[in-house]
Amino acid sequence: MKNFTTRAAIAVCAIGLSVQAFAGNKDRSGQAGATELLINPWAASSGLFGLNTANVRGLEAMKGNIAGLALADKTEVGFAYTAYLKGSNVGVNNLGIAQKVGNAGVVGLNIQSMSFGDITVTDYNNPTGGIGTYKPQFFNFQLGFAKEFSHGIQAGIAATYVTEQISNIHASGACFEAGIQYTTGKRDNFHFGVTLRNVGTNMRFAGAGFSINSEAPENESYTLERETPAEKFEMPTYLNIGVAYDIYLDENHLKSENDKPMHRATVVGSFQSNSFNNDYLGLGLEYSFKDMFMLRGGYRYEKNIGNAETSTTFYTGISAGASVQYRVGAKGPMVAIDYAFRPTQRPANGVHTFTLRLARR
Repeated sequence: MKNFTTRAAIAVCAIGLSVQAFAGNKDRSGQAGATELLINPWAASSGLFGLNTANVRGLEAMKGNIAGLALADKTEVGFAYTAYLKGSNVGVNNLGIAQKVGNAGVVGLNIQSMSFGDITVTDYNNPTGGIGTYKPQFFNFQLGFAKEFSHGIQAGIAATYVTEQISNIHASGACFEAGIQYTTGKRDNFHFGVTLRNVGTNMRFAGAGFSINSEAPENESYTLERETPAEKFEMPTYLNIGVAYDIYLDENHLKSENDKPMHRATVVGSFQSNSFNNDYLGLGLEYSFKDMFMLRGGYRYEKNIGNAETSTTFYTGISAGASVQYRVGAKGPMVAIDYAFRPTQRPANGVHTFTLRLARR
């Protein structure tokens, strides 16, 4: 079975790399739309800058590697809020639910919306406003399924419906993703994962906002309504390959193999090939004490990230976070609170993410 799972992982990587090779090129950097699909709303994985493709599990896997959804508890519910570029009034609200369906697998649902505050309406005759405000609405709805095929290997697929709109312009589309995770080692401490995300339809903005009423030629009494068509745009497709390794710091002091270590340090790393952005390469580290208290941090590198004048991202590349979780009783629910911070270049004041998770075995 191990030989089969290894071949399966290699096959998925090969397919993903082949698809990615023809998915786009860097000459089209910045031309993708629906980039809210790249926002990770969950704090625990955000504290590692999403570098935990190989070992992300449960609800958070729906925005990292859908395969990890297979390792969710019987029922998981999570609420998350992100203060995106603090001070800009942009917020990301997220709700996720995962439910194990017997031996068939795990079904997950994730709903994400973005708020931008009130934006002043302007037009040709009122360039400074004074005629009201509007609120853009970015919304995506994700439905996923994952299954653990044997001990150490799980895979999953998901579909996401995306919509963006203001009062008189809208666009919508759908995209898909797939992922696989493989675990091996004496204590299942080596993890490998690969995911291909946001492969989908083109999107195009349309609506009354593209219509213009113009005056008729001289001595005529009618008006002309003209519509300017919008160009199509693609989804931000990417391929991510990751590895992780768990180091049990007190393993040599355990009395038997059945004893559970109290101190764990997990090193994670991943490479992400983006169709429309710079590629990412990163390393992260998470420390856990009794699976109750966790500290984590990471660094994600991309081209020119250290040069504020030429960088194509507002991130500095650093991330940090912490979690506190506690299971109530031997069979009670687990309650977890996560926080993550990713500093950004000025004038923004960083990205803060908060998560509350409830899980029942």
